Amino acid sequence: MALIVQKYGGASLATPEKMLFVADRIIKEKNKGNQMVVVVSAPGDTTDNLIEFAEKLAKEPDSRELDMLMATGEQQSIALMSMALIEKGYKAKSFTGMQLGIMTDTKHTKARILDIKGAGKIKQALKDGYICIVAGFQGMTQDEQVTTLGRGGSDLTAVALATAIKADVCEFLKDVPGVMTTNPEICKEAKKIDFLSYDEMLELSSGGAQVLYNRSVEFAKNYGVVLHVRGTFTDKTGTIIKKEDSGMEKTVVSGITYNKKEAKITIKGVPDRPGIASYIFNKIADGDVNVDMIIQNVSDKGMTDISFTVFRKDLGKAKKLLDPIVKKIDAKGYFVDENIGKVSAVGVGMRTHTGIASAMFKALAEKKINILMISTSEIKISVVVLEDQVEDAVRALHAAFKLGKKKASAE
Repeated sequence: MALIVQKYGGASLATPEKMLFVADRIIKEKNKGNQMVVVVSAPGDTTDNLIEFAEKLAKEPDSRELDMLMATGEQQSIALMSMALIEKGYKAKSFTGMQLGIMTDTKHTKARILDIKGAGKIKQALKDGYICIVAGFQGMTQDEQVTTLGRGGSDLTAVALATAIKADVCEFLKDVPGVMTTNPEICKEAKKIDFLSYDEMLELSSGGAQVLYNRSVEFAKNYGVVLHVRGTFTDKTGTIIKKEDSGMEKTVVSGITYNKKEAKITIKGVPDRPGIASYIFNKIADGDVNVDMIIQNVSDKGMTDISFTVFRKDLGKAKKLLDPIVKKIDAKGYFVDENIGKVSAVGVGMRTHTGIASAMFKALAEKKINILMISTSEIKISVVVLEDQVEDAVRALHAAFKLGKKKASAE
């Protein structure tokens, strides 16, 4: 008997028929003798529809009230799923984040989990034979204000809950059979990856892969929670994400990921003296804008240019910050390029293999794809290219590193 936490996204819960299918899947695991805790997102496009409604009433909805509104989506799912299971003759009980004492900080719409005080309620319900259905994405502050965890936050709820109740595995049920070598909608040769390290999955998620929320992967790494990404409509094993082992290094590049939702900002004529970069990026961080890649040009006559990328959704906030920054440091101005995207190759094997960067750049050059920026880490190489060349770049790199199905069948 295993203690399993499963997480189902909104697409799997969009219709009564899909909910009943998920209920049967949960029952199948329960009938194997497993204890089941199920974390659910809001049904279908419920959260998007709620936000759209709110934005018709207020240009910038109050963040506290937005959290109060968005948290209702998951409450629909837990009640409906519990009803479905009860109708099928099984004991089920629903829990909101507040009922479980999922404590967060005070940052509305992107709060961080600090503690789960009500894990004992889950353990008791399991002992009493219940299937526990938990609302993802939500929690509360010390003074009982409702908070949400940001897009993908239900993934974080699942991992945090798995940690709190010491689950054997945390499963994520998706409309794909596991984590793929790249987006199969762009590259038909994409195939499922059997095993990934936490660091690889973190880099893939941060680089644009939407299969798992990067904060949930970071949480799993910190607490050693084994993750299993698998298909909702298949019983086959998906992708296991766990602590790195020596066998993982045999695969040089595990996957290619991309993000078309970035913009590049270049500050021109920045005085090249100590403390300037620190000032710029401290002010940007204080304005709640996340910076991804940064490049500073070689100094010329005491002046330099600094380029960096931000998420396109943060561009409005970034622009408001830049005017006073440019004035304060006596720079010549700034310009923005929204027509860019980032493509990344990820793999722990990069630590022990050479020539990865040269192979990557050669593949892009052969497709006449110009590289605008480059960033590297131990297990990732990222490039910024024109947005309309992102998909070509993904396909070129996927082929160059022989990640597709044809290689697998040939072997």
